[in-house]
Amino acid sequence: MGRQRTIVTATALVCAVGGLLTPGAALAAPNDPEPVPASRLEEIRKEIETLYRKAEAATEAYNAAREKTGEQSRKLARIEKKSAAAEKRMKLLRSQAGAMVRSHYRGAAMPDTLKLLLEGGSGDFLHDADTARKGRQAQQGLMKSLENTRERLDEYADTADQEYRRLRAQQKKKAVAKKAVETRIEAAEELESRLQAEELEKLRELEAEAARKAQAAWLDSGVLEEIDARASAEGKKAIAYATGQLGKDYEWGAEGPDTYDCSGLTSQAWAAAGRTIPRTSQEQWKRLPRIAVRDMRPGDLIIYHSDASHVGMYIGDGDIVHAPRPGRQITVTGAGSMRILGVVRPDERVGERTGEQAGE
Repeated sequence: MGRQRTIVTATALVCAVGGLLTPGAALAAPNDPEPVPASRLEEIRKEIETLYRKAEAATEAYNAAREKTGEQSRKLARIEKKSAAAEKRMKLLRSQAGAMVRSHYRGAAMPDTLKLLLEGGSGDFLHDADTARKGRQAQQGLMKSLENTRERLDEYADTADQEYRRLRAQQKKKAVAKKAVETRIEAAEELESRLQAEELEKLRELEAEAARKAQAAWLDSGVLEEIDARASAEGKKAIAYATGQLGKDYEWGAEGPDTYDCSGLTSQAWAAAGRTIPRTSQEQWKRLPRIAVRDMRPGDLIIYHSDASHVGMYIGDGDIVHAPRPGRQITVTGAGSMRILGVVRPDERVGERTGEQAGE
């Protein structure tokens, strides 16, 4: 009986071990994460896209604050330079005023008119009276110069104080925007880090598919049939610069030469063409002449999303070159792959036709 129990137990053990060694069981690692369903992967794609969109908007806010901070720092430096020059002049004027006071004190016992009468004849008196009048004018001029210089110094001090407060406010805005960028990028990267290599590849495919669908819808509208304008000479230079950066990494806040963000690329491309344009996509949208989509030509800038948080350069045939987002490289993609807010032209000439706000 004991031997029989031993055989049964041994048989059960062999069966259990055999079960563990079956092909299916051998591949099942209990700690492996479950594959992400396709529907959930699409949700993740949209979440990541939203996070990067918000990061890009914060990046443009950071760029604007940084640019403003630089302007105000330079303005403060100019004010300080003027203030230093005024201080130097004030020192000289005070020295002259001191000498005048000492001279007046030494001759204070006798009025000027009496001294003139005692020191010469009528001819000398008239000459010296004119000299005394000029002396008094010089005194008055010196005192006026002192007063004006003091007023300028006070004005410079007030202006410097105001600019310093503005500078501090911009520095705070820049810090807040920087934190927002970093927080959103970290959140997006954390989402991506949960995915396996195959899922990340699938995510890229979903991104590309969404862009293709949007581009197809844009082209189906017939818009490309209306666009036949050629690039200007400056536009060709800007395109050459921008396409020369293909493959370089996106980096928020960067404007070359090794990495760029979206508006860093477009602003530097047009700088290379000899045109200084605003640094951020929002300012490019606000300050550059707007062109109807049907009048668009290569070199024009397409502004995207309702908050004007992204920009690309139109290069013809329905395509743009742009710096997409963190983790991606400068690339060529369909101009209609994102929601178009409108088009602006950096090299607008007087007399050229400009369109209404367009592109919706």
